[in-house]
Amino acid sequence: MDIIAVRRDLHEHPEVGFTEFRTASKVVEMLTAWGYEVIYGQDALDGPSRRGLPSDNLLEEAYERALRDGANPDIAARMRGGYTAVIGIKKGRAPGPTVAFRFDMDALPIRESDEESHFPQANGFRSKYEGNMHACAHDGHTTIGLGLAEKLADGDFSGTVKLIFQPAEEGVRGAYSIVQKGHLDDVNYLFCHHLGTDVPTGEMHGGSYGFLASTKLAAHFYGTASHAGATPEQGRNALLGAATATLNIHALPRFSTGSTRINVGVLQSGTAANIVPEYAKMIIETRSISEETNSELERRVRNIIASSAAMHELTYKIEVIGAAIPIVCDEELVTLAMEEARQVEGFTSIKTGEPSSAGSEDASFMIRRVQELGGKGTYMIIGSNLPAPHHHPKFDIEEEVLPWGIELLNRIARRVLK
Repeated sequence: MDIIAVRRDLHEHPEVGFTEFRTASKVVEMLTAWGYEVIYGQDALDGPSRRGLPSDNLLEEAYERALRDGANPDIAARMRGGYTAVIGIKKGRAPGPTVAFRFDMDALPIRESDEESHFPQANGFRSKYEGNMHACAHDGHTTIGLGLAEKLADGDFSGTVKLIFQPAEEGVRGAYSIVQKGHLDDVNYLFCHHLGTDVPTGEMHGGSYGFLASTKLAAHFYGTASHAGATPEQGRNALLGAATATLNIHALPRFSTGSTRINVGVLQSGTAANIVPEYAKMIIETRSISEETNSELERRVRNIIASSAAMHELTYKIEVIGAAIPIVCDEELVTLAMEEARQVEGFTSIKTGEPSSAGSEDASFMIRRVQELGGKGTYMIIGSNLPAPHHHPKFDIEEEVLPWGIELLNRIARRVLK
């Protein structure tokens, strides 16, 4: 497999959460060719547990686009409607433990830079899908997962390898539904990783610390439209309810029990200057280093939404569209990963890990589930110099780190399954 060609093909065809029809179908094809048992479609995730699912129209548009751009129609048909997780299973020559690796596949709704100084633009693999791009290295993660699958295709180990290709990590939406389907319940060791994250090329961290618990909420306010000049008193202004909630949510106090973050990132309402808005929508996120503090913050946000709706005589609905919990890495796996990294040419600095910069990760649900059932997990960082920050139009990775990541995970798998 030409890993650079694979990475560039994925980068050129970025698909946002639960619309990864082309990406996932390519993964299925390659895993099948290498003799893996492949689970995908509704067998790979629990439909009702998916969070923040795009609209039916957006799902269908993405599905048709994937077919036009080379997705296998027989495979993609089983993913229709947003069932884009893929799990590859390879049993070794003898019984043994089960080791799992997780790779996220989704892109972001960001327009990629078309400046000639941007490496993908200069080399002809800038995003073909205007308004979407791989700005968080998930194209690299998927490539590493496929490279690992090829390395382990010989089955020359004792035990089972499970490769989990996850949709919708952005917005922390996709992992939970895979957990709810039970695919982590037989896993003894789980290794997750990320490229970049302000860690330079040549550096590897065996674990990560400081990921925040987070809840993403969509709040819908329902009022009554009326003429803003002739009969304003007959209207019930949904926009005012949402605006009241926005200001009061941002006025919530800090907590002594753990650092917190809060943001109203979307506020949509109204159709014309002379119409009292009958509908408004808010997208809110809460975060904290403490799971308990995040839960309390979420409770207060819900109270504010309810009270703001009541003040303006509105009805409302709240949906959880994403969530994450803190990650606690098992030191045994942190040490193991560091020991194997020292054997990989390219890694020159090996560390246990450093506190993250206030981000969240839904691999946390996978790691927590494995640990609850007696297994162990860690979240590693593979460094890459970046020309721009994550989620930036000029984001890119150094492709030289991809074979290092593949070799690291291959060494880990064969060490655990020796």
